[in-house]
Amino acid sequence: MSAHALDRDLAGLAAAARAALVREIDASGAWAADPAWRAAFEAVPRHLFVPYYYVGVMGGYERRWGESPDPRTREKWVRGAYADAPLATRLRDGELVSSSSQPSLMAMMLTELRVRDGDRVLEIGAGTGYNAALLAHRLGDDHVTTVDLEPEITEAARAHLAAAGYHPVVVTGDGARGVPERAPFDRIIATCTLASVPTAWLAQCRPGARILGPLATGLIALTVRDAGHAEGRFLHTPAYFVPLRGAGRRDRELPDPSGVPRRARESDLFRFLLALTRDSLAPREAYALWEREGRPSRERYGVTVSGDREWAWLDDPEGPCAWPLR
Repeated sequence: MSAHALDRDLAGLAAAARAALVREIDASGAWAADPAWRAAFEAVPRHLFVPYYYVGVMGGYERRWGESPDPRTREKWVRGAYADAPLATRLRDGELVSSSSQPSLMAMMLTELRVRDGDRVLEIGAGTGYNAALLAHRLGDDHVTTVDLEPEITEAARAHLAAAGYHPVVVTGDGARGVPERAPFDRIIATCTLASVPTAWLAQCRPGARILGPLATGLIALTVRDAGHAEGRFLHTPAYFVPLRGAGRRDRELPDPSGVPRRARESDLFRFLLALTRDSLAPREAYALWEREGRPSRERYGVTVSGDREWAWLDDPEGPCAWPLR
């Protein structure tokens, strides 16, 4: 088979795989509250944003590459690019530093961002550029800014975006500091796990702006009142992302929960509480609270940012169950 025929066949395979992915996300209900996102996922070719990626195999990772001379390998690459699964895209000394998130989770997060026509969006964590392309398709290039600390990540994201026909603003810088020269923003979405919400983001938001991002092992959605105050609750879904790098990064292991019953150690909701209270409660204290409060779901927790203070809470921002985040 000639290279031209192979590329033509792969293009057809990619289109069919993308259509199947859209149907799968549609069936999941991820964008039910804002079906306009369907058009973005139909239009944006994910495979252009993952020219290679890594899949876990026994003993490490296997690299799948779109330029492989083996047609079967290239077919596996295309099919994998449209699987509803996260893809590891950049490793450093065996550590994952960048990835393309699970598409259905991306669709849910974009829906929960609650964008409106004309909104200006800042994305923290450029990744492959795929999420920025989805935003640019919906809102227009000039309304989307994406930032990442690593120059090689932003260079690759910019190239992927251009190959797909999108040109949002791609900035190399510390996402914890935002992008003040592009402010004000109506929405901020983080695609990396936060230890706390950087205060610089609030100052770059319009009143009423929405900030959405991973914190602990959940997704927090905050409404910004002004440059010094924001508040909101966690969504129901679990979320696991690469940590924020730069000034906002704090590498900390979860406390050892070996002293609590196995049913708690194996519970996603208990591990969420453990992550949220790691600086405030010992595992046994967290377990006692978890049992006393009826093993609460994520939606009962929230976060408040007020001036120099930031705290997580259960049920009530001013209630007895509250823990500082910084």
